Formats: sequence, structure tokens, C-alpha cells
Amino acid sequence: MTAGPPLELDELQRLVDSGHVDTVLVVWTDPGGRSQGERVHARHFISQVLAGGLNVEPVRADPGAAALAAPSGALVLRPDPATLRPAPWLAGSVMVQGDLFRADGLPVRTAPRQVLAAQVKEAADLGVVPTGAVAVQFTVFGPTYAAAAGQGWKELPSSTGAGLGATNIDEDLLRDVRQTAYNAGLTVQSSHGTGVPGQHDIAFVHDDLLRTADNHIAFRAAATELAHRHEKSLTFMARYDDRPGNGARPSMSLRGLDGSFVFNDTANQDFSDGRSAVFRSFVAGVLATLRDFTLLYAPTVNSYKRFRRDPSAPTAITWGEGGTASALRVAGRGETLRVQNRVPGADVNPYLALAGMLAGGLYGIRAGLPLEQPLIGDSRAPGLARVPASLAAARDTFAGSDLARNAFGEDVVATCLRAADAELEAFESSVTDWERRRGFEMQ
Repeated sequence: MTAGPPLELDELQRLVDSGHVDTVLVVWTDPGGRSQGERVHARHFISQVLAGGLNVEPVRADPGAAALAAPSGALVLRPDPATLRPAPWLAGSVMVQGDLFRADGLPVRTAPRQVLAAQVKEAADLGVVPTGAVAVQFTVFGPTYAAAAGQGWKELPSSTGAGLGATNIDEDLLRDVRQTAYNAGLTVQSSHGTGVPGQHDIAFVHDDLLRTADNHIAFRAAATELAHRHEKSLTFMARYDDRPGNGARPSMSLRGLDGSFVFNDTANQDFSDGRSAVFRSFVAGVLATLRDFTLLYAPTVNSYKRFRRDPSAPTAITWGEGGTASALRVAGRGETLRVQNRVPGADVNPYLALAGMLAGGLYGIRAGLPLEQPLIGDSRAPGLARVPASLAAARDTFAGSDLARNAFGEDVVATCLRAADAELEAFESSVTDWERRRGFEMQ
């Protein structure tokens, strides 16, 4: 795990004094997983914003963000110095992420970063410290974003082939993405093509859970801007077309407050595989809450298109030790032992997805849940419990969930529901190409 922020305040001051940095991106993440915020002159940031914060109006942003608005509509975004990082994908810029507070000084506990922070505190109160990582897929296309928009985002050309050499056509962009991520404080573990035309998979090392989510947001911003620089475009849509969609795989493990690895228990002779009772109950809890918390893992209408006829997007509420058939996959041995959630798509809000996994795992630990046997066989077999098949179904399941209310509170549940309602209303008021093709010439 990394220690300290990628960019210290005294180094920022030197960069500003030398003229290398003049802009600070002050960022927060809305319930839909989109970056919001403002660009601030670096000297004003250091003298005023760092201590006093920024006044923001969520209602002017994406509809999902408006769900957080205070009665007056005014909120204060206070930057977290621990998130200060270079933003080498933009000239003369650095980035800092922050938390929202109301005008009376109270934190906006329904904001996604605060939702995750609350669960991390719950874990600490239980005597454990979570670490995590998010591996993510994205699809690269040949046209620029402007050209893609001009084509109606349809039938965009991309690279083909399944071998390592087939991804060389995108390697200039991918190399820039990997190196820029490293320069911004992220450590890339590996990247590779998936065999799906234009689709790439990138994985990062485990880190502090809040930093993992912060890094994921920074990575998406960097990758999108770098694609623009390379005169290409890329998407984190869960599913772009009839090809397999883009997934995200958040994974998690636990340590004790003393740094000990609590998932591994080689001294316990009750379990020949060396997995502790804490590990088993944690996985059982994530599994038991998977259906109720699907809204946190699949937050958009498009999220559920990825579930259709895509074997890499498992919907069966099962766990396994290899392959992609189960919603949860247990990987690693010893201190690399971790549980991976394969339900989310690349459009996921990392704060809410990690909060959901952690809340589920802590529920399992508190309840001492036993872990059922892993799936052996076909995950498409009838009779297996599955996650909701649509955003509307996931929204209603979350709305009726006592597990969600007990884990997050009524206010967080209400905010997530408002964001889902905004997404559904926007979709249901739109006219799709399918409707035009089907009904335009009807007599």
C-alpha cells in the first residue's frame, strides 16, 4: 500500500512558485459516479480553498447529483489534502478530491465518499481494516469523441484480435495511460486485451479502501482525456453493443488494527485450506446481501444490458474459486487471499460498490454467517438465485431492504433511490433508435 498523498502540500507550493502548476481540480463524485467540481487557480486554492472549501450547487450538475442538495441548495466542498495528486493528463494541473458539508458544518453523509468512509469506520470499530482494488475494462475506438458523437455513437471501428500483438494498435494510448496513472499516484499491476475487439482490462494493486475509490475516479478522468489526446475515444459503458460488456471487479481483504492478515488462519486446524472463520463469514455476508445491494453495483439502465447473454457478467448469487461463472470469486492464498465481486460493470460508482461489499462482509462477520459450498457446475442452471435483472427491479429491491437501511441508514437509502429514479426518468422519457426503426414506417 502507498503511504501518504502522491503530492505533498510543500511540493505543491514549490510547483506553483516555479510556474509549473497554475490550476487545481477540486473534485467530488456524485451518486451516479460522475466527477463534479471546479477548476481553481492554484494560488487561490492554497490561500483560501484549502482551509475554507468551495461553495457548490449540486442541482446545476447531473440530475443524480441534485439528490444531495440541502434545502438551501448550498453545500461546501472541503478538499482532503491526502488526495492531492499530479494531474499529468492536463497541462499545469493537479487534482484534489474532497467531501461535502452543509452550510451548518455537518457532513453530507449521503455523498458517496462519505458513505464509504462510514463503512470503513464501522470496520475499524469491529477491529478490522479493509484494503481493496478495482480492476476495470474499457473499450477503445478509432474515432475521436467528436467524430463518435457525429456518428451518433454507432458502429464505431475498433481494433480486432485476441493475441498480445493485436492490442499493439492501441499501445501508444495504453502505455500513456499506464505511465500517467503511475505519475498520478496509482500503481498499475497489469493491462491486457480481452479478446473482445477494442476492449482492454487494467488492474491495480490493493490499497487503503478510500484511496482505492479515489484512485479509480482519477484513473477514469485520465484515461478519457488521454484518449482525446491520442485522437481516439474510449468508453466505460457497461455494454456498448452486442459484444460482451465492460466489467469492473472490486476485490477486498481485511487486516487487523495491528496489521495482521485476518483472512488467513494457517494455525487453525479446523480449516485445512487456511482460511479463517472471519474470511468465511465475510464472504457469506457479501453473498447474502448481493441481491439487496445490486443497485450499488449496477446503478444505470445500461448496467443491466451487460447481464444479457454475457457469460463474463455472472448473475447467479454463488461463489467459486476460479473462472467467471460465479458472482463472487475467491482468489489468492495466504496474504493475497481476497474476495472479488464480478457483478459490477465499468460504469459503477467505486465508493458505493466498495461500501456495499464492505457493509455486506461486516454483516456476515457480526452475524457469524456460515459460508455455503462453492458453485460447481453451470451458473446458468435453473433454480439458482439471481441478482435483479433491471434497474427498476434493483431499485425496488433496495427500497424494500431492511439490510440496506440497517447498514447505511434511511437517508443514504433515500438518496440512492432518488438517483435511480432520476436515471429511470431520463431513460423512460427518451426515444431510442430501436423505437424509431420499429415504428417509423408503421401503417
